[in-house]
Amino acid sequence: MAWTRNVMRVNLTKGTITNEPLNMDWAMDYLGQRGLASKYLVEEIDPKCDALGSDNKLIMTTGPLTGTCASTGGRYSVVTKSPLTGAIACSNSGGFIGNEIKNAGWDMIIFEGISPSPVYLYVENDKAELLPADDLWGESAWETDELIHKKHQDPLIRIACVGRSAEAGCLYAGIINDLHRAAGRSGVGTVMASKNLKAVAVRGTKGVGNVKDPAAFLKATEQGKKVLAENAVTGQGLPTYGTQVLMNVINEIGAMPTRNMREVQFEGASKISGEAMHEPRPTDGRPNLTTNAACFGCTIACGRISTIDQGHFSIQNKPEYWGASGGAEYEAAWALGSDCGVDDLDAITYANFLCNEDGFDPISFGSTVAAAMELFEIGAITTKETGGMELKFGNPKALAWAAEVTAKGEGFGKDLGLGSKRLCEKYGHPDLSMTVKGQEFPAYDPRGIQGMGLTYATSNRGACHLRSYTVASEVLGIPEKTDPLVTDGKPELVKAFQDATAAVDSTGLCVFTTFAWTLEDIAPQVNAACEGDWTPEKMTEVGERIWNMEREFNLAAGLTAKDDTLPKRLLKEAAKTGPATGKVNGLDEMLPKYYQIRGWTPDGVPTAETRQRLGL
Repeated sequence: MAWTRNVMRVNLTKGTITNEPLNMDWAMDYLGQRGLASKYLVEEIDPKCDALGSDNKLIMTTGPLTGTCASTGGRYSVVTKSPLTGAIACSNSGGFIGNEIKNAGWDMIIFEGISPSPVYLYVENDKAELLPADDLWGESAWETDELIHKKHQDPLIRIACVGRSAEAGCLYAGIINDLHRAAGRSGVGTVMASKNLKAVAVRGTKGVGNVKDPAAFLKATEQGKKVLAENAVTGQGLPTYGTQVLMNVINEIGAMPTRNMREVQFEGASKISGEAMHEPRPTDGRPNLTTNAACFGCTIACGRISTIDQGHFSIQNKPEYWGASGGAEYEAAWALGSDCGVDDLDAITYANFLCNEDGFDPISFGSTVAAAMELFEIGAITTKETGGMELKFGNPKALAWAAEVTAKGEGFGKDLGLGSKRLCEKYGHPDLSMTVKGQEFPAYDPRGIQGMGLTYATSNRGACHLRSYTVASEVLGIPEKTDPLVTDGKPELVKAFQDATAAVDSTGLCVFTTFAWTLEDIAPQVNAACEGDWTPEKMTEVGERIWNMEREFNLAAGLTAKDDTLPKRLLKEAAKTGPATGKVNGLDEMLPKYYQIRGWTPDGVPTAETRQRLGL
């Protein structure tokens, strides 16, 4: 549906719940979801506030197309200030809870304050109440989901909750919904747990409404689905292999970060790839991949559902992990695999199961383990700290152990829960942290894909591929092919991707549609659903406005142009193999031009002219 025009405000300190109208003036400028919720956050909190204190707020938000028949219209986001980076955080998730929130009649839910004791929010259409969660505190996300379903005796309730990692203070804990979908990055789950909010359970039966022109909307969405079905990536590659279709591709072009990004190619990539997930195991004759899966309203179905060999060391005598559950996507397979030097697919799947079960980001976790493995290799960490575990690259048992202790926040797991920046600082080697603004890198080495270096350095939420996925152009040729090894034209490319992605993230649609769609495909769907005149040009302007607003929040929070950088390893140590041999990332060539085309000063501050043009 388009906007419900209803906002729920939950004051956890006072235990009160109120309803207020959505600010439609803001909706016209920021659309919804990422953009609109970020506008609310920016207006309501001090950017310098303690991310884990009572002054920070947490917003669960949908987009105007969430809950509609638009393909992939099931997305929701969580917006807050990040405890990992100190910057603005917006984590996006699929599954089914976004649709449920919208069908219950809400555009967003704003949580403020801190509850004096653990609670969860139960929403059934207009009815909302805070209920005790003392019996849920200390339980995993999976157990919490099961217990809430049993309590309310309604299998159609959709639940988003935190696991034990968030309760233990892991700085990259996420919020798990529908058992294995996640608002995963930047520690949004840590913020939720800091508020003594264990879960949000929603049942919505109001249905879809408020679509401006239903006939035009049906026509636009049907045309969009046709484009997705006929595209090689969204119609074939993603349904068959999921995002894991990229594992061998990225490895071959020499952009696979390996062993804490010391190397750019992994010799074991083919063993942990999307193709490998289809192959029957020699041990039990069954493949790792059980089936693919789709989120609400999705015609792509890129999700992976996997099963581990019951004889594998990780789950022997652990029947709770014998069933099928959320398998490794490309980012998880890379972080838990090549970055740690591990080519054991079932060990990677087990670690991924634990990330889902207890709600912690597999990208940040895997990257932090990789940093710890390098620290172990040079003797900065020893078996004294790890309780006897040989934390070596390529050790699948070390990976499984690390996931177990991080899930519970026990022993060395507390150190791993700090994230790699704080871990490496603690053990005296800050340069071994592969992060930007404190957030760990995704699965594309910027020496082999130059545009991704600028993407990471300038991302408003710390290192992130989903803020500007120039891999689409530099590797896949979408919408047009650019050379991944050159810096020319990359500032313009990054800005275009950043602005367009900010707009897409504000619709309620999945960014994966943009492998096939442009704003020319998306704007007609938004325009038919929402009041106002939503052209591709206006969508681009909305995206640019969102980007600059997030930037201004971060500047006010204390970040500066000095934070728009990359680790020394990527700027000084050249790639040793593959097409990028001899290359470092050319950030110093791209960043000044990027600031210029953004309409920012040489210090990375939006100019008065830019602010006036965008109405900031």
